[in-house]
Amino acid sequence: MGRPAAQTAGLAAARTRDSHDKRQRALAALQTLETAGETITFPAVAKAAAVSTWLLYAPGVREHIDAARQRQTTQAATPSAITQPPAAPAGLRADLALARQEIKQLRAERDKLHHRLRLQLGAEIHGPQHADLIARVADLETANRQLIAERDARTAETASAVRRVQDLEDDLNAARESLRRMIRAENHRP
Repeated sequence: MGRPAAQTAGLAAARTRDSHDKRQRALAALQTLETAGETITFPAVAKAAAVSTWLLYAPGVREHIDAARQRQTTQAATPSAITQPPAAPAGLRADLALARQEIKQLRAERDKLHHRLRLQLGAEIHGPQHADLIARVADLETANRQLIAERDARTAETASAVRRVQDLEDDLNAARESLRRMIRAENHRP
């Protein structure tokens, strides 16, 4: 890759990282504002994230802001959780126990799905395509051996050509030296 192309690629990568960072800051600021109960507006999010408002209208960011604004509208229409009395410690313990039980069940289900996936992938590898894979590997090994043989032949040809060029250069130098001697001898004749 040439130097200008490398520079262009580097600049493009930096621009992509910068854009990604700005989008992440905008989403984090949105989350912070929503958690704090602040009114969600495009200028408020832009100010909190220190980004321009035009970025917030881009796909991938705007949907999040619109969804947060919709949630705020829905929450304003329904009784707030703040107006409800705080949960009793016994209720919190019960909720915690239920959450732990659900986590345990989800982990068991995840492990079961991982096991099934491993079995299925193993069946696919050792299934009917196994013979095709073995044939493909054999073909690739044959092609590899041919390429190695061609490479070795080209290496030998190159070495021979280098020796021939060296011999020809030696012959040319000897002929030049002989010609110089003949010219000197011719010039020194009476």
